[in-house]
Amino acid sequence: MVTAVRHLGPNWYASVMGTAIVATAGAGLPLHLPGLRTACTAVWALSLAMLLALLAARTLHWTHHRDQARAHLLDPAMAPFYGCLAMALLAVGGGTLVVGRDWIGLRAAVALDAVLFGAGTLIGLTAAVAVPYLMAVRHHVHPAQATPVWLLPVVAPMVSAALGPLLVPHLPAGQPRETLLLACFAMFGLSLLATLLMLPLVFARLVTGGPLPLALTPTLFLVLGPLGQSTTAVGKFAEFAPGVVPAADAQAFSLLAVLYGVPVMGFALLWLGLATAHVVRARRHGMRFTMTWWAFTFPVGTCVTGAESLSHHTGLAVCDGLAIALYGVLVAAWVTAAVHTVRGLLSGELLAGPRPAPVALRPVTARTT
Repeated sequence: MVTAVRHLGPNWYASVMGTAIVATAGAGLPLHLPGLRTACTAVWALSLAMLLALLAARTLHWTHHRDQARAHLLDPAMAPFYGCLAMALLAVGGGTLVVGRDWIGLRAAVALDAVLFGAGTLIGLTAAVAVPYLMAVRHHVHPAQATPVWLLPVVAPMVSAALGPLLVPHLPAGQPRETLLLACFAMFGLSLLATLLMLPLVFARLVTGGPLPLALTPTLFLVLGPLGQSTTAVGKFAEFAPGVVPAADAQAFSLLAVLYGVPVMGFALLWLGLATAHVVRARRHGMRFTMTWWAFTFPVGTCVTGAESLSHHTGLAVCDGLAIALYGVLVAAWVTAAVHTVRGLLSGELLAGPRPAPVALRPVTARTT
């Protein structure tokens, strides 16, 4: 077991995020299908079990393979995935209040979410500072190396912003509630502005440098994360602001939910089409399964919750249809990634170390006499 986790990187937390969002997004659908909520609760329970197992495995990794753990921190391709740890904690915690309370009770759900939200937010804010710092002073990256993976550490506070309002009603009335809500709004701004700094680098690399390597092509879907999650966040602010902040501020949050959410969701759909075209091209060129395929899940799930938020605040049937359609894409992506991951675990391929490069043979010169 100790040897098996040597190459277990923080990118594995993406599978927890992708599983948890299936439960959270499904519970908010404008549908009343028999058994849907029970199924979502079961998926949440699976995400919780995955989180606990992965935390234990990563603890073994840090305890017995510190050299490899440090190498991950100094690897510009792997270090940004430390944002996934924060988002995994937050996603499972948010799912606890949305559906998990059906099985464990409201009091236990609030306590568990409070712990996971606090830990996830602290780790997310740390990653949002530490990873860009390492990129600047230790990684020595070049513009041609820019990928959507760079967004991961700065998106984590946006997940806190979107899920933190769920805890607002469970705090004492007055300043505690208002403080948490406005702190989430501050993290919304922090993450949004940081994303606006990173995204042009990614888009410029894509346009000037050509398509990403096949294995990294699915990461184009990561751009949907801050778009869908920020739309979800402003919707949550509008939902929980009444009675917490002054009436004028609550009204402003309601306006922001629509005036911000609609255009950003429009851009998300544009990017979804662009990313899908790149993935189709990569698949035709032989793209095989890697753990980057989990990028098809959580970012799409945030667009589902964003569409659900717009449906709530606009009452438009088209938003209902968009949420349902995107949820179908999410479930299909989750099933595909989960099946391939299980196969890779059973075969041992996913936990194997990188293959050594083939040794080139020296050219043989025939002797002539």
